[in-house]
Amino acid sequence: MSAERTSTGGNRLLILAGGVLVQLAIGAVYAWSTFSRAILAEPSAFSLSTVEATLPFTVAIGMIFVGTFLGGRMQDQRGPRPVALIGVTIYSLGIILASFARDDSDLWLLILGYGVLGGFGLGLAYIVPIAMLQKWFPDKRGLITGIAVGGFGFGAVITSPLAQAMIEGSEAYQLHPTKVFLWLGIAYLVAGLLGASVFRNPPEGYVVPGQAAAPAGQGSGVTSEQEAAPVKVAPYDFTQQEALRTPQWYLLVLILTISVTAGISFISLAAATATDVAGFTAAGAATLVGIMGLFNGAGRILWAGLSDRIGRRIAFVGILGLQGLALVAIPHASNMVLFYVLAALIYLCYGGAFGTLPSTASDFFGVRYSGAIYGLMLIGWSIGGVIGPLLISWLVGEDDAYALGFTVVGLIAVIGAVVPLITRPPKPPASAERAGAVEAT
Repeated sequence: MSAERTSTGGNRLLILAGGVLVQLAIGAVYAWSTFSRAILAEPSAFSLSTVEATLPFTVAIGMIFVGTFLGGRMQDQRGPRPVALIGVTIYSLGIILASFARDDSDLWLLILGYGVLGGFGLGLAYIVPIAMLQKWFPDKRGLITGIAVGGFGFGAVITSPLAQAMIEGSEAYQLHPTKVFLWLGIAYLVAGLLGASVFRNPPEGYVVPGQAAAPAGQGSGVTSEQEAAPVKVAPYDFTQQEALRTPQWYLLVLILTISVTAGISFISLAAATATDVAGFTAAGAATLVGIMGLFNGAGRILWAGLSDRIGRRIAFVGILGLQGLALVAIPHASNMVLFYVLAALIYLCYGGAFGTLPSTASDFFGVRYSGAIYGLMLIGWSIGGVIGPLLISWLVGEDDAYALGFTVVGLIAVIGAVVPLITRPPKPPASAERAGAVEAT
C-alpha cells in the first residue's frame, strides 16, 4: 500500500476502500424484494397489493437522478467529502424513518422514507466516488469505475440474508417487517460516514505512483505509456451542452433505460418469483437475492472489462440480448438450479450496463466533462426504475402471471438490442472544427 502513497500525501487505495464502503451501504437498496415479500406474507400487519408494495422501491430509484444531478454539481464546488457525507446521512435517515411504518395507513411513510429521502440521498452519494476515483486513478479508469459501481451491486449481498434472518427470528418483526429498517439504517449511517470521511480530490499536480510527472500544462496525471495504449478516446471533449445537442447522448440514455427497465423488473420481484415459480422457501429466496447481488456487482466489472476487448456497442448488444432471453425463459424455470443460472445472467447483464456506460460516455464525448455528462445520463436509471417495477407488477398482477410479465419485458430488451448497433460516436461540433482550422492556419 505504501507504493500507492504519493509524494503529495495521497493514499488512493484508502480512498478507494472508502468509496467501496459507501457504495456497499447505499447499494443495499436492491434488497427491497426481501422486504416486499415479508410485507406481503402472513402474518404481516400490511395488506398491500403487489403494486403498492413496489412503490417505495420505485420512488427510490426515480429519485436517484435528482440526487446524482445535484451531487455532480455540488462536488465540483465543495469537493467530494461534504457531498458524500450529506448523501449517506439523508439516505440513512430515510431508511430509519421507514422503520416507523406499521400498517397500510403508513404506506406514505415508507414512500417518503425509503423512497423520497432514501433515493435522493443515494443519488447524492452514488455519483461522488465514480467522479472522484477516476481522478485518483487516471491510469486505471475503466477498472476503477467497475470496482466503484461494483461495490454498489454487492450491497444486497449482505443486507438481504441479514434482514431475512432478523425477520424470521422475531414474531414482532414478522408482524412489522419494517422494524428491521431501524437497525439497518443505523448500520448504513455508520458505514457510510466512515467511508466518506476519507474522501478528497487529488491535489493539484497529482502524479500517479511510480510514474513520471506530466509535462507542463498536463495536470491530469496521464503518462506517456497511457497515451500510447490502444484505448479509443474521443478526439474532442464535448461540453455538457454540446453533448445534449447530439442524438448519441439520447441513444445512450435509451440503452440504459431499456437495460434498467428489463433488469429491475426482475429485481423488484426476485424473491416472489423464486418462491412462486421455482418453489424456493422465503429463506431460500432471500439467500438468492443476496447471492445475486454478487452477480450484479461482478457484472459491472466483467462487462466493463469485456467491452475493452469487443467494443462498447457489441457489449451492449450482448447485455440487452442475453438479459432479454433470460427474462423470457425464467417463468418456465421450475428447477432451482436453472432458476439460479437465469437469475445470475439477468443480474450480470443488469450490472454490466452500469459498468460499461461511464467508459462509453468518455469514448463518445471525451473525458474532460465526462462526469457531468454521465451524471445526466443516469436519468435513464430513474426512468427505467419507475417503468420496470410498475410494468411488471401490473402485468403479473394478483394472478401471478409471470409468463406474461417477463415475456413482455424480455422482448423489450431483445428488440432494444438493435439500438447499440445504430449508435456511433458523434462528430465534433462545427464550431470546434472551424476553431481547429483557424488554429492550424
